[in-house]
Amino acid sequence: MTFTEILLLAVGLSADAFSVAVCKGLSTKKFSPKMSVIVGLWFGFFQALMPAIGYFLGSAFVRYIEKFDHWIAFVLLAMIGVNMIRESFSKDEDDADSSLSFSSMLPLAVATSIDALAVGVAPLATLGIGLNKVLLCIALIGVTTFLLSAVGVKIGNKFGSKYKSKAEFIGGLVLIALGAKILIEHLFF
Repeated sequence: MTFTEILLLAVGLSADAFSVAVCKGLSTKKFSPKMSVIVGLWFGFFQALMPAIGYFLGSAFVRYIEKFDHWIAFVLLAMIGVNMIRESFSKDEDDADSSLSFSSMLPLAVATSIDALAVGVAPLATLGIGLNKVLLCIALIGVTTFLLSAVGVKIGNKFGSKYKSKAEFIGGLVLIALGAKILIEHLFF
């Protein structure tokens, strides 16, 4: 994977966290930089943790699936992407409150990073990416999610939900495109 592909993957994965951060910003009356940092840390940490877990789990059984790993990567990324696109058209509003408590943030951080667990398995573990590149990928996913989530709180507080569905839609398209690229490269090149 190139740096650009890793960055696109990071942006695509952070779209859910950005959307929830926008909702957090919507739910607060007065913007606080501290709130942005806390939300960014929660989401960034879990977005980095999940692909790391997925990578180490996936690495344990990669030799059993290496003949069809590109299909696994494509299907997982496409499913995540299609789900994000579907959610972008949903009229349901997320129930987000302005609480930054452990019991409020933990479920949100885990829920928005589940797709990153799948990315840790495929493409990271199954495509034979070296450990240095995996660590770069994990770090970039975490930092990108931190930054976009922190900005999302500000955007939500200032502009409302105008950008939430667009972020989910674009994130979904990016993940589907990356999955298709992986599949095409393995089938034809």
